[in-house]
Amino acid sequence: MTVLTWTEPDTDTTRTVPWRALGGGRPPRRVLVADDRTRAREAYRHACEGTALVWRGDYHGARQLLGALGRRVERALPPVDGFHQHRRNRAHRARVLGMLLVVLGADHGLDLRRAPDVRRACTEAYGPAPGTPGVVPLRELLGVLGAHEWRRTGVPVAALDGDRIHPHYGVFAPVRGEYVDLVRAAELPRGAVGGVAFDLGTGTGVLAAVLARRGVGRVVATDAAPRALACARDNVDRLGLPDRIEVSEAGPWPSHGRANLVVCNPPWLPARPTSPLDEGVYDPDSRMLRGFLTGLAGRLAPGGEGWLILSDLAELLGLRGRDELTNACAAAGLRVAGRVNTRPRHPRSRDRTDPLHAARAAETTSLWRLVPTGEATMRA
Repeated sequence: MTVLTWTEPDTDTTRTVPWRALGGGRPPRRVLVADDRTRAREAYRHACEGTALVWRGDYHGARQLLGALGRRVERALPPVDGFHQHRRNRAHRARVLGMLLVVLGADHGLDLRRAPDVRRACTEAYGPAPGTPGVVPLRELLGVLGAHEWRRTGVPVAALDGDRIHPHYGVFAPVRGEYVDLVRAAELPRGAVGGVAFDLGTGTGVLAAVLARRGVGRVVATDAAPRALACARDNVDRLGLPDRIEVSEAGPWPSHGRANLVVCNPPWLPARPTSPLDEGVYDPDSRMLRGFLTGLAGRLAPGGEGWLILSDLAELLGLRGRDELTNACAAAGLRVAGRVNTRPRHPRSRDRTDPLHAARAAETTSLWRLVPTGEATMRA
């Protein structure tokens, strides 16, 4: 267990508290105490030098200081020249902002003036209260509170007739509806209605729910992440589908069996995640994508299809070659039986201040219909 140690200036006593952050990265080596008298310039200097500040003042004062640190970071960042510089800038910003810390109490409470009750949100993200205090970055705590609101209110999904999916902390939320709409609209292969489907890397379970609502008899939804498994089971129960959807821990294939339809929506960018929250976006060396392709032909029932939902953002950013996907399909004994495309509708595709705006505006999301080489395409 990693602990942080600092001196309380009012009492000149040394305090040692466990580091409980979930967001990855190294804990700071040096910690000072800050409060409402701490100026943004001083805090920024300490943060850039690798010294963290544990907050002792007003809660809203801490949020204001965090905002001031963010503005100073943005002014100091070099211009973005491609995806890799963008990631370096983001990593630097995360390191600096992650240096403003708060102490969660033994019950996950936050003992700061005008602080909200964060106990339920922290229990959802960190687990049951440990009975001892812990230190987390304020930036992470704000993310935990935001995730709690999403989990409480849910995200309406048009492909589920407006029913809501409730994402958990650390599980990718279905806020980009275009990929879900592709699964809702694509014509099902022969045998899928009343048959079996696999949803690999299910996350919130949204695609499994769409397939079940479309008449697939049994959906086996897999994931390797405990948070995703808990989230998917929660949503399956909320939607009244536990008799149609089996949520299974696997990585990513079920242990046995074949399916009439296999759906996979892997992380779209072949790069290394830098935190657990990045794992829904980045697929190192395209491992999940390649695992899906190489295993697909042997797990399809006769007449079955694999549906790969993938954006071409990686190609537009120069992270994946234009022919890399089709070559990987051919090497896996697969052919492309069809492809359905859609354009992005999310706000970032229209945000000209986004450093990656040109690529996001040109992005296409596709549902690739894959079948074993030499097999005829058969629809329901």
